[in-house]
Amino acid sequence: MSNKKYVFICVLIFTSSCSFVYKSSAEESLNRNRAENKISNSIGMEFVYVPPGSFLRGSPTDEPGRNSDEERQLVTLTNGYYMQTTEVTQGQWKAVMGVLPLYIIKCNEKCPVERISWNDAQAFINKLNELEGVDNYRLPTEAEWEYGARAGSKTAFANGEISVLDCGNDAILNEIGWYCGNSKSYPHHPVAQKNPNTWGLYDMHGSVWEWCVDWYDYYPPGSLTDPGGPSGGAERVLRGGGLADNASSCRAANRYSLRPDIIFDYIGFRLVRLP
Repeated sequence: MSNKKYVFICVLIFTSSCSFVYKSSAEESLNRNRAENKISNSIGMEFVYVPPGSFLRGSPTDEPGRNSDEERQLVTLTNGYYMQTTEVTQGQWKAVMGVLPLYIIKCNEKCPVERISWNDAQAFINKLNELEGVDNYRLPTEAEWEYGARAGSKTAFANGEISVLDCGNDAILNEIGWYCGNSKSYPHHPVAQKNPNTWGLYDMHGSVWEWCVDWYDYYPPGSLTDPGGPSGGAERVLRGGGLADNASSCRAANRYSLRPDIIFDYIGFRLVRLP
C-alpha cells in the first residue's frame, strides 16, 4: 500500500514538473518572438517589424483637410519590413556622417536631424549600409510609409479623427505628434516624447517631414500591389507634416513633394530595413 502511494506521489511530481517546463518553454518562445519583432543596429537605431497586409491609402471624400491627390485605393504589401521606430536623430546622423548638416537647428542628440535633402538621405543610407556591410537599408516607399503610419487605422491620424485644420488644439493629434498647435515655443523636440501608434512607431504625425523613395505624381487608378511610385519625375514625396505645420498637414494621407536636392528646415527622414 505504501509503495503504491509512493509511486502515485512521484507521478504527480513528475507531471507537475513537466507542466512547469512546458509553461516556461512557451513563455520563453513568446518573449523571443516579442524581442525578434524589434531589432537594433550598430549605432542604436531601433526598428519594429511591420507585417505584410492590405490597407486603404488616401482619404475618404469627407475627411476635413483632404486634398485632390489623396484618391482612396486598396494597396497590398506582400512583404514585411522593419521600420525605424523614430526619425533619424542628430546623434545617429553624426555617428554615420561625422558632422551635422550646415545651419541645422541644434538640439540634443535625440532630436531629429533636419535640413536634409533627399540626396543627403541617400548619402546617409549608402554610408550606413557600408558601415554594417549590408544592403538592407533604404527609405520607405510612400505606400510603406502610410501603411506604417496608419497601423491598421482608417482615420486621419492613427489614433482618431481630426478636429481642427489649423494651429488650434486638436486633442487627438496632441497625443501623438508635434505640430504648430503645441510647438510654438520650441524649435525641436527629442524623438519618442509623444505616444507611439499601435505598431510602436513614434512621430509619424508632425515633428519633421519625412522623405519617401518615390517620385511624386497622382496615384494611378485601381488597386495596387507593392507600388513603388512612378518611374521618374521632378520631385520626391514627403510625408507626415512638421512641427511648424497645421494639423491638416499632419494627416496620414497628406502628401507633399520637393526636388531631391532641396534643403528646408523641418525636413528629415526615417529608414526601413529589409529582413
